[in-house]
Amino acid sequence: MARVDYFHDPNAPKANSLRPAVSVFVQDDAGRVLMIRRTDNDRYAIPGGQQEVGETLAQAAVREVQEETGVDVEVTELVGLYSNPAHVIAYDDGEVRQEFSICFRARLLGGKLRTSSESKEVHWVSRDQLNELNIHPSIRLRLEHGYENRAMPYFT
Repeated sequence: MARVDYFHDPNAPKANSLRPAVSVFVQDDAGRVLMIRRTDNDRYAIPGGQQEVGETLAQAAVREVQEETGVDVEVTELVGLYSNPAHVIAYDDGEVRQEFSICFRARLLGGKLRTSSESKEVHWVSRDQLNELNIHPSIRLRLEHGYENRAMPYFT
């Protein structure tokens, strides 16, 4: 399903849904961050997706990373809570979702990088390479907060 992100756009459609989602900031031993190139909007992002019925937020984070990248992780901390009503995501089925994402930090356990139906590329990316990638501002904010390693989680 295709999607279009609107961020502080006065012409954005009005949100008609709100669903819990997770995103995950994972670094390898070299300090590189795990990034995917999404199939639905062709942008780079940290792994993540919707929480499913019957799972905790942490379980959703672990599952999404595994599904999208082939990597196994353990959730260790909360990076932040992102609920900006000025960020809406329009899907081609008519759903327009207000951003509501919980971003976790996770520790790499193992696995082998691979793509999926949601990720056409999966890479470990150094911080200085991030500016070369097409990354939505909301994901750049999560990356910034992940690198800051704040004492307290960010929230909107």
